[in-house]
Amino acid sequence: MCGIVGLFLKDEALKPQLGDLLADMLITMTDRGPDSAGIAVYSDADGAVSKITIQSDRPDEDFSEIEIALIEAAGGAASLSRNDTHAVITAPSDKMPLVEAHLAASHPALRVMSRGDVIEIYKEVGLPEQVVDRFGIRSMHGTHGIGHTRMATESAVTTMGAHPFSTATDECLVHNGSLSNHNSLRRRLVREGMKFETENDTEVGAAYMTHRMQNGANLGEALEDCLSALDGFYTFVVGTKRGFGVLRDPIACKPAVLAETDRYVAFGSEYRALVNLPGILDARVWEPEPATVYFWEH
Repeated sequence: MCGIVGLFLKDEALKPQLGDLLADMLITMTDRGPDSAGIAVYSDADGAVSKITIQSDRPDEDFSEIEIALIEAAGGAASLSRNDTHAVITAPSDKMPLVEAHLAASHPALRVMSRGDVIEIYKEVGLPEQVVDRFGIRSMHGTHGIGHTRMATESAVTTMGAHPFSTATDECLVHNGSLSNHNSLRRRLVREGMKFETENDTEVGAAYMTHRMQNGANLGEALEDCLSALDGFYTFVVGTKRGFGVLRDPIACKPAVLAETDRYVAFGSEYRALVNLPGILDARVWEPEPATVYFWEH
């Protein structure tokens, strides 16, 4: 099953409401996948600053140690902001490689949820409402975001098995469906140098798109390539630094609804996820076509 939501803001006046709107949309989809949930939030970019979102099973110990060590690793230029089991490390872009090297060497058990200039990913086991509340999603501001509530069918119920999956800077993917060739595609991508953290088929989809873009494709072309490379049935919603995309497989058996106004573009696995959005009664609402790439960009 699984439930997907996404919101791409055109109207800057809505930025303070992004987290609140996304939270309501995701909670509405709870019965499509009650085992875990996650949200990716994209904020305004500051070209001189980068950030990493990390997760720990023992945040009290790990985050205290890391905060002290980061001062040394980045010469006092890095900072850590804790949010429950997650934390966001911010540093000047030229210092971030030092931060990442320190984390890899001193805290290899930490999980990196996302890295980039604008993205933050928060995900955990539990109902969407629980995940939303524990991370304070409602208070988050941003330009766009995507969310997912999961019903595990192909891998264990774990934090890392939850969506969204991020396999490149400021990129992430959520997925409703099942890929039938993900194991063979994973082996091929490993030979090409890609690394994987889980057995989840969605991570393979994300990594395939990253691989294509690293080899010269733009997001639209990478989504188009999915149609020939991925077997199975799926709906993808993708976030990038400036954009938001949707793709359904050629059969399109998974439900999907798009809505667009002059203030936003919204996606939901079902229309009921969109009913509380401002101006929804005046929106253009449609079911995305099979094997068709939809993409919006700031």
